[in-house]
Amino acid sequence: MKAIRVHEFGGPEVLRLEEVPEPIPGKGEVLIQVKAIGVNPIETYIRSGTYAVKPELPYIPGWECAGVVEAVGEGVTSLRAGDRVYTSGTLTGVYAEKTLAKEETVHPLPDRISFEQGACVDIAYSTAYHALFQRARGVPGETVLINGATGGVGIAAVQLARSVGMRVIGTGGTEKGRSLVRAQGANFVMDHHSLDWVDQVMRFTEGRGVDIVLEMLANVNLAKDLTILNRNGRVAVVGNRGTIEINPRDAMNRRAEIIGVLLLLATGEEKKSIRAALYAGLANGTLNPVVGQSYPLELAAEAHRVILQSGHYGKIVLIPQ
Repeated sequence: MKAIRVHEFGGPEVLRLEEVPEPIPGKGEVLIQVKAIGVNPIETYIRSGTYAVKPELPYIPGWECAGVVEAVGEGVTSLRAGDRVYTSGTLTGVYAEKTLAKEETVHPLPDRISFEQGACVDIAYSTAYHALFQRARGVPGETVLINGATGGVGIAAVQLARSVGMRVIGTGGTEKGRSLVRAQGANFVMDHHSLDWVDQVMRFTEGRGVDIVLEMLANVNLAKDLTILNRNGRVAVVGNRGTIEINPRDAMNRRAEIIGVLLLLATGEEKKSIRAALYAGLANGTLNPVVGQSYPLELAAEAHRVILQSGHYGKIVLIPQ
């Protein structure tokens, strides 16, 4: 089968399309014919060698995909050949025509969701749900600012927040991206490049501020986030690329919390709850993953370049031929 493999850490050019042996499912394992692959920023950090955890070389990148079960190993009872599924991690990587995964990391994909959409589910929607409801404790009626709402996690957060009756402010860097956020149901959308975006938030909330900020770029925005919180407000840090200086008094005056979000540290019970909520939303139509751009598998390097550029929207996916 064809797969992208990394033999040395470095730039996108180290992503090489190669012929590799097809995996065989063992006890408790599932072999999946991959139809679509989700691309995530973390995969670029791992590929470059800058991430804290480095896989053994050579390796096949990727965490999430959607496809069809081709075969199951001994003891697998919840899945069978022909099932439509998506993954939350695999044993052999997903930038490939087929992948091997443990039974517990393979989940049913509702018929109404395409494979391309299915490849957008796990990291984006799981992170958004974990950040919004489990870490930041969001409830209906609260107001949330999603700072960076045009990406995969941002779009997922807009849909999840609106589905439970929260008021949503979304930001985006391009008009195309902001139009997408409006289409997902955000109550107010603004340009995060605007010099007066803090004033816009306060005007929209009639001076009260927001209850929650989901922050995708904390090293740029965290200091300002703390100034737009209502009393007992929370900033959930989903993404960060550096350091920033803040004034702790801005947190003190509002009894505010700065909360770290890392899906990898979610508990087993939290993950079980996430899976149930996401399946229900995908099946009943309240959640609709947005595919921004798709590339053939052999252009994985280009996808890695694009995902770190500002202005992209939705989820980037790879399609095996």
